[in-house]
Amino acid sequence: MARLLRNASSLRRALLSPEGVRRGVLGTSTQICSYATKGKRKSKSDGSESGEENMSKKELALQLALDQITSQFGKGAIMWFGRSEVPKNVPVVSTGSFALDIALGCGGFPKGRVVEIFGPEASGKTTLALHVIAEAQKQGGYCVFVDAEHALDSSLAKAIGVNTENLLLSQPDCGEQALSLVDTLIRSGSVDVVVVDSVAALVPKSELDGEMGDAHMAMQARLMSQALRKLSHSLSQSQTILIFINQVRAKLSTFGFGGPTEVTCGGNALKFYASVRLNIRRVGFIKKGEETTGTQVQVKIVKNKLAPPFKTVQFELEFGKGISRESEIIELALKHKLIKKSGAFYDCNGKKYHGKEAFKEFLAHNDDVQEELMLKLREKLHEAETGQEPGDECTDWRTHSRNHLT
Repeated sequence: MARLLRNASSLRRALLSPEGVRRGVLGTSTQICSYATKGKRKSKSDGSESGEENMSKKELALQLALDQITSQFGKGAIMWFGRSEVPKNVPVVSTGSFALDIALGCGGFPKGRVVEIFGPEASGKTTLALHVIAEAQKQGGYCVFVDAEHALDSSLAKAIGVNTENLLLSQPDCGEQALSLVDTLIRSGSVDVVVVDSVAALVPKSELDGEMGDAHMAMQARLMSQALRKLSHSLSQSQTILIFINQVRAKLSTFGFGGPTEVTCGGNALKFYASVRLNIRRVGFIKKGEETTGTQVQVKIVKNKLAPPFKTVQFELEFGKGISRESEIIELALKHKLIKKSGAFYDCNGKKYHGKEAFKEFLAHNDDVQEELMLKLREKLHEAETGQEPGDECTDWRTHSRNHLT
């Protein structure tokens, strides 16, 4: 015990001396390691100290190291993971699609994370992002749309439910300007959703100033990599959802071995930093007689850090209106036998409706019936969940193992 006190006293004197302060963490950690191993060497040589005493020395050395880190970098620089007050649930914003919210495992896009929506042209990428903005505005949040493509349709945004009077819009001149203003807004901690449309349109300034045909190897990838390194920390502090809309290009170097035939723009950094990646594409058309009124869209969750990935959902996009919530509810209710279909008739709570359009019209004008069906669907789809109510928060599935429905 006397040896323990002498070693602790000498270590503290070393820490408080000018030489010790100059050396910083490196010198301190060296002394701590030397001190922590003294007991081990003596225990091996003469066996005079027990394993419990040896462990107490390690704990004391660790505590001294933690105190040094806290004094140098501030409180919270390092903490015990299970003992600290770290939020277990991640708040979310709905995507506007009931089926997609369920497939994501937590009710929407997680706050404080990066989301990538990619796919071919006219597949519904911007429409889905506008639905997220509309849902965030319903919660009283401020949203930003960075229109790098200079192609935002204000009439579509209004039809989807976006309050354009309270939507911040930027049409930047170059990629550096776009990402700089995104960084400023996120650091302010005042915005809830930022949409960048699109990554492919974030042209570096050097490319704009150059001549047509000049080679600019990987300049956009470097720009995205640098921006995401800076933004990742700010996002977690501000709880902002950063949505990147991305295009796909044909990948020609697969050599016929069955590799991916498409690649997204902007390099690989976005793939790593994104917590959620959605591959969205058109799989069919919605027709009324000879007229095409919308498209059938399929979304595959190719990456999800908060729930098991690789789930696939389908929903209808109506031209000029966006996602058809009524069609989603009807299809899911039929699948889970909450309503019945006989021929062209739909039976709901004892009432029959001729044709899907008639039933959709009924649901659109009867919010109470729609909410009742959605509540029953949530109960069905979350019946295998443990310790989580179906709603607006989710837990990282890798740290809290739970069962999820496909």
